Amino acid sequence: MADFSKLADPGSPEELLVRRIDRDRLPRHVAIIMDGNGRWAKARSMPRVEGHRAGVAAVRDTVEASAQLGLQVLTLYAFSVENWKRPRFEVWTLMNLLKEYVRKERRALADNDIRFNVLGRWRELDPSVVREIEQTLDETSHCKGMHFNIALNYSGRCEIVDACRRIVADWAAGKRADIDEETLGRYLYTSGQPDPDLLIRTSGELRVSNFLLWQIAYAEIWVTQTLWPDFRRRDLIEAVLAFQSRERRYGGVLQPDSEGVQLFASGQAPR
Repeated sequence: MADFSKLADPGSPEELLVRRIDRDRLPRHVAIIMDGNGRWAKARSMPRVEGHRAGVAAVRDTVEASAQLGLQVLTLYAFSVENWKRPRFEVWTLMNLLKEYVRKERRALADNDIRFNVLGRWRELDPSVVREIEQTLDETSHCKGMHFNIALNYSGRCEIVDACRRIVADWAAGKRADIDEETLGRYLYTSGQPDPDLLIRTSGELRVSNFLLWQIAYAEIWVTQTLWPDFRRRDLIEAVLAFQSRERRYGGVLQPDSEGVQLFASGQAPR
């Protein structure tokens, strides 16, 4: 069971929020679209890249808080296929920040039993980035705690295309299976993981930006005006509380049975 005592200092406003969390109704998988680094920097008359540097602290605090909450999976959207359109220096800075983060955090991830994983076409990145990723994947492969996914060189549409290509390749090799939702799910980058229950987007934007398009079919969406560099565990806790306040029906209608117990009219129980 997660140790909530580490989430907030005694007597702090965050502790009051933590006390309201229902341990039995935590989202299994939280996915976050990290947005607002550029606006954060612009508001401070800084270059855009300084917003990305400031965002690293938000990543560190969010990963730590997610593990302390006892989440099964945390996925952060770090770099999309479309992000290659950004200025060359900005992309270069992002890649170097990524290398630095992965190098510095791999020991902490392993020590806290957090398993690192990467979603996307990350092997197409610069070899120096790939080497750091591979080492962190190797050093956390034994971990049994939270799965921490970073989406790099990622596109939700590309993920589905890649899954279809692998299915076709397996069919050509004689490994055939019925083509259904379960089969396609096994070929996605997130194979073996639960789909996101909660999708968080920072900076107030109201779009999913080609992120986990298949997996977020029934995710609850929570949008905050907070820019990513300012996002901290309090924001994460508020998102979890908002998630727990919602009624998840998965297309069904809740109806009371003869004993007053709520049942799904569709016959589908909540996940």
